Amino acid sequence: MNIRKISIKEGTIAGEEKTSCTIFRGIPYAEAPVGKRRFQAPKPKEPWLGIYDATEFKYQCPQADPTSGFYGKEFYTDPNYPLPEQNEDCLYLNIWTPSVGTERKYPVALWIHGGAFDHGFGSEMEFDGEAFTQNGVILVTINYRVGVFGFFAHPDLKEEDPMGSVGNYGILDQVMAIRWIYDHISAFGGDPERITIFGQSAGAMSVQTLISSSLTKDMIHGAIMQSGGGIDNGLTKALLPEEAYAVSEKIMKLCGAKTIKEMRDIPAEQFVSLLPDLYKDLQGLAFSPVIDGVVLTDSPSELAKRGRIHDIPYMLGITSEDITIEKGSDARKSAFYEGCINFARERNHHGKNPVYVYYFKRQLPSDDAGAFHSSELWYVFGTLGRCWRKMEPHDYKLSDDMISCWCSFIKEGDPKKGWKPYDEKGEFVRIFL
Repeated sequence: MNIRKISIKEGTIAGEEKTSCTIFRGIPYAEAPVGKRRFQAPKPKEPWLGIYDATEFKYQCPQADPTSGFYGKEFYTDPNYPLPEQNEDCLYLNIWTPSVGTERKYPVALWIHGGAFDHGFGSEMEFDGEAFTQNGVILVTINYRVGVFGFFAHPDLKEEDPMGSVGNYGILDQVMAIRWIYDHISAFGGDPERITIFGQSAGAMSVQTLISSSLTKDMIHGAIMQSGGGIDNGLTKALLPEEAYAVSEKIMKLCGAKTIKEMRDIPAEQFVSLLPDLYKDLQGLAFSPVIDGVVLTDSPSELAKRGRIHDIPYMLGITSEDITIEKGSDARKSAFYEGCINFARERNHHGKNPVYVYYFKRQLPSDDAGAFHSSELWYVFGTLGRCWRKMEPHDYKLSDDMISCWCSFIKEGDPKKGWKPYDEKGEFVRIFL
């Protein structure tokens, strides 16, 4: 393995230098949120001695086993891509860069994984940055706290927090990661003034939360929301503190805990094992961002309607057999699709920057699942060769087209290839077939 070393203010990092790119895996962007730091906002990482080995992916946040069912086969059971160990010490990021130590400053894309806010991690087999680096873009993927670890809410925790935030630890992890990238990416050849954030499903909901928050002001210069962004789309939501407290009260009952101290002493695996019982009494997601007055002052939909979000270029869309869409129905008549259109219309009314809308309807080969929720990920990251499906030449061409569009948007705020902004005159939607 060829090693490339770079220095940041916390110390020296050693990553893997490959022919096409350099990869830095498992860089800590915050202190481990363990012990007394459980259910607290992330703390900046202290300097380390010696050389930090960034050649292996690090821990995923504790979560349920994802290997069963449809998505298990799709993303989580290939022995060539084993699942990382689980540990609360999970605040790590990974960087793929086309060059280190160059005078050129590359635009940066930060990927936020999905997973219903209760599972997922930044080194899943469908994610990879090599195709981005070949298009002159640095890719960063992150782990953040999910489930109870990332979204447990209690009035005592609000009192304990210096900012008065509550229930948003997973989102605050994402904010910390953005701040880390803004402060450090120059050392990796990146341009801190050109950071685009993008995500899918709960990752898209995270992106919409982040572009609706004052905590990320002036650090985000573009955003992409895949299958989770929009206005009143039937999925994206934020909880009032009282709603988050009610969910967390059920968690405490399932744990047999009465105090925050007791909650901090409970083994991590117990929080994972209670999830099936927690979901029995709930409709929809158990965990979502909280309108705490710090991260969010209102729901992302309401803030978008009032124009109270970052005025930057946006791209968003869905798949034809996406989540919440009934099999065999026209997804373009769904609330999920209309949510994207509503978002574009409001931005045209309130903002100065363009919005680009897409509709992914490639029917994936080898079964009848169609363009299912998450299906576009293989194409966006150029990882079709890792998929169990018998991909066709057309799939590789489609992937190349999508990567080109995503990278052009990240570099210039314009996906190009004839893709026009959505406006009332043209109502242009790019269809990926």
